[in-house]
Amino acid sequence: MSESVQNAVGRRAFVVGGAVAAGGAVLAGPLARTASAAAFGWSDDGSQYVVDTGANLVVRISKTTGDLTSLVYRGTEYQGYGGMNSHVESGLGTSTVTIAQSGSTVLVSVAHGTLRHYYAVRSGENNVYLWTYKADASVSATRYIVRVRPGLFLNDEPDSYTYAPTTIEASDVFRKSDGQTRSKHYARLRVADYDHVGWSTGTVGLYLVRSNHEKASGGPFYRSLLRHQSADGGGLYEILYYGENQTEDQRFGLQGPYVLAFTDGGAPSSALYPAALTTPWADGLGISGYVPAGGRGRVAGVGITGRNTAFTYTVSLANAAAQYWGQARASDGWFSVPGMLPGTYTLTVHKGELAVYSTSVTVTAGGTTTLNTLAIPSSNDPGNASAIWRIGDWDGTPRGFKNAELMTYAHPSDVRAASWTGNVVVGSGTETSSFPCYLWKDVNSGIVVHFRLTAAQAAAAHTLRIGVTTAYANGRPQITVNDTWTSAVPSPPAQPSTRSLTVGSYRGNNHTFTYSVPASAWLTDTGAYNTLRISVASGSGTTSFLSAGTSIDAIDLLA
Repeated sequence: MSESVQNAVGRRAFVVGGAVAAGGAVLAGPLARTASAAAFGWSDDGSQYVVDTGANLVVRISKTTGDLTSLVYRGTEYQGYGGMNSHVESGLGTSTVTIAQSGSTVLVSVAHGTLRHYYAVRSGENNVYLWTYKADASVSATRYIVRVRPGLFLNDEPDSYTYAPTTIEASDVFRKSDGQTRSKHYARLRVADYDHVGWSTGTVGLYLVRSNHEKASGGPFYRSLLRHQSADGGGLYEILYYGENQTEDQRFGLQGPYVLAFTDGGAPSSALYPAALTTPWADGLGISGYVPAGGRGRVAGVGITGRNTAFTYTVSLANAAAQYWGQARASDGWFSVPGMLPGTYTLTVHKGELAVYSTSVTVTAGGTTTLNTLAIPSSNDPGNASAIWRIGDWDGTPRGFKNAELMTYAHPSDVRAASWTGNVVVGSGTETSSFPCYLWKDVNSGIVVHFRLTAAQAAAAHTLRIGVTTAYANGRPQITVNDTWTSAVPSPPAQPSTRSLTVGSYRGNNHTFTYSVPASAWLTDTGAYNTLRISVASGSGTTSFLSAGTSIDAIDLLA
């Protein structure tokens, strides 16, 4: 991923909330101390715990709710927009909040029912380390929102700008007067694509470094809120469990640390990234559910054979309690996944985002489970099958299809989208780029693919396959060949029940539909084009882009 995306250095000419004078708004009074005058430690002002890093950061946390109420960095207040604090979910409400100092660490502990949340501040560091322990579903989602005052950072990621004059879907998707769409959901990135999100002025950076997401749900390819900006401020998110387009049950336990980091304008230190983050200083702090490095293990693989080297391969490991992943080395498929909790996991090898191999592996505390070379059977990769023609790649994504890239950061109605209709001719060289990445019952159902067959091909029955990556409202493809033969309506596979295609995500459960087309369905004239009509079947959904729909992975006619 490019530094321009990760570091969020403002390069676009829109300023949230208007222009800011050089240096920003400087606070008066005791919080406006310089680094030379500061001393590490904490105090109680009656309603808040005030923690000073002894560097350039002073943090205030409510003694009533555990909300983070103030972030003063180099004398400037960064916390707050719309009268809201930074907090777990949308704020926990009344909680039991305590504070303790252990050497060079101050720990603030928040207890709210069965949920525990922690803030740690270290002497001399401009970071706030956070953990969230969730024992059950008494708090529905799990996220932390850092709310940032308006006017402090340029809006360098305009598609996540959440203020526009017209609301077009729910209360979170908007349209500008020029026809472009905006939503806090539009992040472009999968969890595996980023280590941190945030903004920089060039001299001050504010970032949220994600955790390893071991207790999150959705796997490495999950997409969710990362950040947004609006007229009244900005938000940075650590999403640990979110119900939007969720493919897995919620996991419980301790998640973290994730880190709120101030910098001199550059990216946060790589020592804070999830793959490198170790916190031995936290081992004795008494954090609920905390497992130190010595209580964790590693899985390493010698290599993976049977790969198509044109694709990236990811190895994921998951069970009901935890999830992890790592990328396989391009040269030989070697991989290593460290820092895992002990247990038995399902190991899955993904070609792109398509599962092509799985096995079981057991992790022990303090040990390394070394796997011999994993061999992907040829039949496990649908892309290895001999096909008369194929549209798209079998990689578990709609990559390459019309509008596919745009749909990770825009609504389907966006003016930047190419027409969702239009037929396709096999052999034109534009089969994939002209086929829409999504099909909806009320928008473009009935897309037609034109193709020729040789006499020998037309004399035989063939299997047609359509791979999908997710579906909305039970949308699934039904096919008609030459307007004479129509398939049965297939049963819908298990898919998330929430919005997906309109909130920047095609990630659901990959599924392949197969159709046995008899020889009698084909045209015998080898010079004529056969027609394949793909329609969307479902009685669910509403209208337009919220009608039943599905995302396409690949389509082929097998030899």
